[in-house]
Amino acid sequence: MKKRNKFKHVIYMLAALAMLLYALPQLSFQNGPGWVLGFGVVWCIFAFLVIASHLHFIIGVDEEKHKRLEAVRKHKLEQWQSKWKDEPARVSQRS
Repeated sequence: MKKRNKFKHVIYMLAALAMLLYALPQLSFQNGPGWVLGFGVVWCIFAFLVIASHLHFIIGVDEEKHKRLEAVRKHKLEQWQSKWKDEPARVSQRS
């Protein structure tokens, strides 16, 4: 399932890259700053963001972060369980 999911992201990233490569030569800087140039620049920025987000997923940065967070959760759960295991002994010693 994960390989298929990554394959989907590779396809989407390549499609966004192809659209960007097609659009870049069409941008005209000869007329100076204007609405057309502004739209083209904003569109390219969004295309770069789409490519970066898919690349981020493909590289697996979220997986590493998820593993670290899961280790922290597991450690906290173990601490909580050991605290509650010791709690009845403390209550009986107080009585």
